[in-house]
Amino acid sequence: MVRTSKGLTQRHQKILEYLGERQSKGYPPSIREIGEATDISSTSVVTYYLKQLEEWGYIERDAKFSRALRLSGSTSHNLFKVPILGPIAAGFPIQVPAPGETYIGDEIDGVDVARSLLPLGEKGIDLFALKVQGESMIDAMVNDGDIVIMKRTEQASNGEMVAVWLPARDETTLKYFYKEKDRYRLQPANPTMGPIFVNKSEPLEIKGKVVMVIRSVVTSVA
Repeated sequence: MVRTSKGLTQRHQKILEYLGERQSKGYPPSIREIGEATDISSTSVVTYYLKQLEEWGYIERDAKFSRALRLSGSTSHNLFKVPILGPIAAGFPIQVPAPGETYIGDEIDGVDVARSLLPLGEKGIDLFALKVQGESMIDAMVNDGDIVIMKRTEQASNGEMVAVWLPARDETTLKYFYKEKDRYRLQPANPTMGPIFVNKSEPLEIKGKVVMVIRSVVTSVA
């Protein structure tokens, strides 16, 4: 099973990089060659990724010829890298990384995002990424292992999904934010979990709000 969304995973990016290398040599690769170059053993999985890249406008293909594929003209300037700054809990709050420490997932410290997939009007400025740990936001289609693209902000409206830092607890969490009369409510999107309540006398800092979710890719071999 493959699970993804309109965001580039490492495998998508590896395929694009390999296609760029082959395109510079003047001839496209076969499906099997793409798989071998990107460590994907199944040709059907390679085809699946290529279909997505075509749908999102990264590549162009000619259905009449098996090797007739190339990078679209807008691919190179459409991509930009968003830094992964750390983990974020979608469950119980977890400790924030130490100063200067970053959370490196799968030996990468950034994720490639297409500008065209960002919300209307978003320029990609002041964005950062966090890797989700936990399942409290699963009803919002945010799962363990996913990457959330955040826009830096210190303000949020009720109902927005935000990264919140609780200085007194030295903890951070990803939840829906609600400002109530005498407290803040950090609401999960999982009916099996209760909200986190924070008194207004306790400091609470909003670090960013979610603008995009990049699904982790899970593959299984039958």
